[in-house]
Amino acid sequence: MCCSLSIQSSIDFRNRSSLKIHGDRAILDSNLPTLRRIPSLPERDRRRKLLLCSGRSVGSLRFTGNTAVHLCGIPRHRLRVSCSDARRSPEETAAEMTAQPNFSEFITSERVKVVAMLALALALCNADRVVMSVAIVPLSLSRGWSKSFSGIVQSSFLWGYLISPIAGGTLVDRYGGKVVMAWGVALWSLATFLTPWAADSSLWALLAARAMVGVAEGVALPCMNNMVARWFPSTERSRAVGIAMAGFQLGNVVGLMLSPILMSQGGIYGPFVIFGLSGFLWLLVWLSATSSAPDRHPQITKSELEYIKQKQQPSTGENKRNTTGGIPPFGRLLSKMPTWAVIVANSMHSWGFFVILSWMPIYFNSVYHVNLKQAAWFSAVPWSMMAFTGYIAGFWSDLLIRRGTSITLTRKIMQSIGFIGPGISLIGLTTAKQPLVASAWLSLAVGLKSFSHLGFLINLQEIAPEYSGVLHGMCLTAGTLAAIVGTVGTGFFVELLGSFQGFILLTAILYLLSALFYNIYATGERVDFDTTA
Repeated sequence: MCCSLSIQSSIDFRNRSSLKIHGDRAILDSNLPTLRRIPSLPERDRRRKLLLCSGRSVGSLRFTGNTAVHLCGIPRHRLRVSCSDARRSPEETAAEMTAQPNFSEFITSERVKVVAMLALALALCNADRVVMSVAIVPLSLSRGWSKSFSGIVQSSFLWGYLISPIAGGTLVDRYGGKVVMAWGVALWSLATFLTPWAADSSLWALLAARAMVGVAEGVALPCMNNMVARWFPSTERSRAVGIAMAGFQLGNVVGLMLSPILMSQGGIYGPFVIFGLSGFLWLLVWLSATSSAPDRHPQITKSELEYIKQKQQPSTGENKRNTTGGIPPFGRLLSKMPTWAVIVANSMHSWGFFVILSWMPIYFNSVYHVNLKQAAWFSAVPWSMMAFTGYIAGFWSDLLIRRGTSITLTRKIMQSIGFIGPGISLIGLTTAKQPLVASAWLSLAVGLKSFSHLGFLINLQEIAPEYSGVLHGMCLTAGTLAAIVGTVGTGFFVELLGSFQGFILLTAILYLLSALFYNIYATGERVDFDTTA
């Protein structure tokens, strides 16, 4: 019976009587004389297969690269093999540490499991957020709310979202993403679960419940950014953000598509109960299977941990927490134009995101006269596109950096596609006469918008790694103010002018201006915040 394994570097054998090596790999070890060639093999194959002499043993062997090893005559359940990194040569260590993992190694790594959990959390985050965009239609009809008042009800989430990002970002920098994300998911799931009771109690209770969802969800993106910065080297962060934000967008799809179905089965409040309970199930897995940093994870392999540390070494301090407990240097952060570049970009991103998220079901319902279920489905298709294009954008961004494109230029390319594309697409949306055409234009706008996540969003980790949490909180606060203006403003704008088209055109122009501002002032290099501008 033969047991097979693939190994790198050196390997220790204890009380093993036979070892057969397959592959054209050199053995770099002082114990080579204890090995002999197999005499029965042709000369051309002898260099590829070696056999340990019977009755002899070696303490260790060292190989260059990956080598297939077959241990013969040893029961599988008794196989014991351990790697000794101390016996590797410096050249071999450097080569292995700089080598990029293949797809199977990457997708099965602990860091991908962590980002998958982050993606699920962000999916729940958006599902809990978007359910009100669907529920607001029957609520408005049953309670006689105007479009402007409906906008105010939907904006109650944003009033809560305005409060927590800076404080949450500071907590993330100090305590790490695992703990803060756990508290955030617990609170917003509880608030979502209690929304039906709040709505039946009073309008103020409903507004308070939605505001509490906003308060709790304000920490989600800073936690994601913090965890990605600690778990992923710079050459993989775009893909990591792409995976996490794909979950974020799929939450929109799940919320928009399932909410009408759940409402038809369990009433208006059915989705709030289901999504709220789902958050508590996620929480159990998160607390038991993740850690704030890779060196604290009990199941991570030594090779993966070393790979992460080696790749993060150029950005010294990026894995260090700001544990001083002092007030973050807001003045110094705001004194640099790269900070304003990401703040302006995030503000425009939030404006467009919440206007589309909050008003598109009503837009399709009122402009194209489709029913609620159809309106929700037409609104959900673009978010599916965004989830797909987000990962493609992440893969392309990482590829550009690995091939020598500067981080600054890569971020500006991604941001330009992510803002100029939606700007042009929204102009096309205003010309659509059929709901299918409108959904196609909206899908293009939202799909291209995902490229901006590989611009301003990941840029936060690069310009201020030690303050990425609080800086993200500042960006989210500014973005929430913009989202409140956009969400409430849309309702009043439509009531005054009787049309959505004018506000959509305004949004398109703002996208183009924001792309210009980012390209002028953004950088992918670490910014010195120890001195003011």
